[in-house]
Amino acid sequence: MKTGAFLTGIMGCAEVAKNDYFVIVYRILVYLRECFMSGERADVEWFGADALGINNGYWNNVMESMMNEGYITGITTVPRIGGAPGIKLLDVKITQKGLEFLQENSLMAKAARFLKGVKESVPGA
Repeated sequence: MKTGAFLTGIMGCAEVAKNDYFVIVYRILVYLRECFMSGERADVEWFGADALGINNGYWNNVMESMMNEGYITGITTVPRIGGAPGIKLLDVKITQKGLEFLQENSLMAKAARFLKGVKESVPGA
């Protein structure tokens, strides 16, 4: 099964909370965990700003934060003249710390229950 197909419901749910930082982090880490477990390479089409319905600046900040916290590897910041730094994706992967964050963080557990509840309550999802 393709990872993207598995995550269609998760990546398209939760319109109410779609801009919440922790929900975005959760959604990205879940996708990267599925890639990790299936041996697939992460595809930015499934976890990029457009897929998450957020602007590129916010997405760059989230990705940089996750890298700085040690939750993901495979990205680097790229300086830009006269603007905020950008993000260059090399081979984005979840780390052990990212896996532990998904398992242990109580806010993420709440987000998981919320997203699961939304998915179960939407017919055909």
